[in-house]
Amino acid sequence: MTLDHFMQSFPAGLSARGVFDAFLRAAGDDARVVGVVLTGSAARAGMATVRSDYDVYVVVEDDDASGTDSDAASLLGLSGFRSAQLDLNVLRLAEFHDYAMPTHPASWDGYAFVGAQVVLDRAGGLIGELVVRKAVLSEADARRRVVDHLDAYTNSVYRSLKNHRDGRLAAARLDAADTVPWLLTLAFALQRRIRPYNKYLEWELAQRPLDGECWAAPVLFDGMERILADADPGTQRLFFAAIERSARAQGHGEVLDSWSDDLLFLLDKTP
Repeated sequence: MTLDHFMQSFPAGLSARGVFDAFLRAAGDDARVVGVVLTGSAARAGMATVRSDYDVYVVVEDDDASGTDSDAASLLGLSGFRSAQLDLNVLRLAEFHDYAMPTHPASWDGYAFVGAQVVLDRAGGLIGELVVRKAVLSEADARRRVVDHLDAYTNSVYRSLKNHRDGRLAAARLDAADTVPWLLTLAFALQRRIRPYNKYLEWELAQRPLDGECWAAPVLFDGMERILADADPGTQRLFFAAIERSARAQGHGEVLDSWSDDLLFLLDKTP
């Protein structure tokens, strides 16, 4: 049975695992399918629940050398299929090369490939190689990500601390909440890693802890709770100082020094 025929008679009555196993058999029998990658909770030990579906990337063959559409074209129409058991993304092999890379429009999807499982690879190991490449930041990509986020993070911390100092506590809390996504992105990028989706942050830190005392899971989660609860200045400065040290060590001092005397305020070193 080809994959598109399987989907036309989708066995909705099966469990998510049963549907996935049947899907894999159909994909394995369909020569147009080059690779299958499992991601989401089902790919990460201990994260799946009885309500979890199977998130799957299907890689299909490219057009032939003449540019004529291959028989795989009909499979592309399956992309975006969603049910309680299965969630499909279908891409041609050429598209999959750069998909979710840091400069790709879908760079937001990069973490999908951290911990992903390659369950079918008919491209001589290429699917696996591409998944590995998507799951980490190159030195250049990590540097760009830090440059793109460091000033925004610094600005949000500065605004929050200033509002807290001036008694504008609601504004301080809102600005403090803004700092958290920047903080996490930077903490991971400074170690050439992709920030996890919030759902997987605790799981990721348990599997592969970040270097540095500030980034140990108990310290990080306790600190984020303090920041989100009341914009605690001491906690914000603790995290900012850790980011500042790492960023300087990697050559980003110019961005930080552009804050001039305000940097002393951020670090609580105002004379």
